Amino acid sequence: MSKASPHVVIVGAGPVGLTAALLLGHKGITVTVFEAGANISHELRASTFHPPTLDMMAPFGITAQMLAAGLTCPTWQIRMHPSGDRAVFDLSVLRDDTDYPYRLQCEQSKYCEFVLAAARALPTVTVTFSSPVTGVAQTAEAATVRVRAEDGERDVTADYVIGCDGAHSVVRKALGIELSGDIYPETTILATTHFPFHERLDGLSNVSYCWKPGGTFSLLRLPDVWRVSLYPRQGQTVEEALEPEMQQELLHEIVPDTGRIEVMQTRPYRIHRRLASSYGQGRVYLAGDAAHLNSPSGGMGMNGGIHDAINLCDKLTEIWHGAPLELTERYSRQRRKVALETVQEQTAQNRRMMAENDPAARTRYHEQLRRVVETTESHKKFLMRSSMIQSLRDLEAVV
Repeated sequence: MSKASPHVVIVGAGPVGLTAALLLGHKGITVTVFEAGANISHELRASTFHPPTLDMMAPFGITAQMLAAGLTCPTWQIRMHPSGDRAVFDLSVLRDDTDYPYRLQCEQSKYCEFVLAAARALPTVTVTFSSPVTGVAQTAEAATVRVRAEDGERDVTADYVIGCDGAHSVVRKALGIELSGDIYPETTILATTHFPFHERLDGLSNVSYCWKPGGTFSLLRLPDVWRVSLYPRQGQTVEEALEPEMQQELLHEIVPDTGRIEVMQTRPYRIHRRLASSYGQGRVYLAGDAAHLNSPSGGMGMNGGIHDAINLCDKLTEIWHGAPLELTERYSRQRRKVALETVQEQTAQNRRMMAENDPAARTRYHEQLRRVVETTESHKKFLMRSSMIQSLRDLEAVV
């Protein structure tokens, strides 16, 4: 089959779409990816990669590149500020369950660059930017996308279409699939800075979620920057919190008695908990943010999307070799279960805990977490779930 007649069309060249292209391309399946943007997005987006994601991408050479470009995080913590009291979670307890018993901090854009280069090196993969998909249709035998380019619109027909085109997915809307759930009232302000928080806060992990009087913040370290998640004060608008002087005030609540802290980038984002009613119909499927949106707390959104892609591509490969099309229905059942019971529930629980402002309730939460890490059994059970290993193992029970 020629590149002009792809076996699979993927809509969206983010981490999920590019992962799908790489996996299918490695199986010799002809793939065309259409991306609306002019190139890979370098906006402030996800940066945490969990152990099973690293395990899954290692055979393709991606994990090695990520390790060279990123920062390993053998521990993460939930911390009381300014006292410094903390519950520290040590991922080394997972060493018998993964080759990578740590979190890896590396920008999503770097992951996309590595996967794009690997996919483009395959003879069966084509990735085209500045090519938004404006519509999707299907019959019992094929699926067709309408693509807009500089020279006009054209239709591209394939055996299957995967929508990896994010929260405002054209593919999902074309299928008439509902994305239901909640949009939470708070907005997070993500800021990057070179300020060395690790030199000012004793025992700080590279990934730390922190309570402060009347609010919360988080600190995630990358090789050359810290990412700080800040929140507007009570009664304050997002626009007010984004003002440079107010950002300084919020940062100085973390590290007082210091000079001006240079902020390089900021990005506000809303927090969602929303799930598609189905992950596909017929020959058209959804993965990643097109299928589920959740709080970023815990770093499960992007990882869950990558796991979607791997699960779906395994099934499409089986279909390519003669399995029935109905196998993709199991993909929907399996990955919706993970999104509903693990990703959304865990991230919602994280949000509820970190949003708690009552000092007594915070103390109770913190005592519970410290008890979790006191024994290897409870510590490991907690991390198997928060690191997404357990949810992947549980999938086999979903028929």
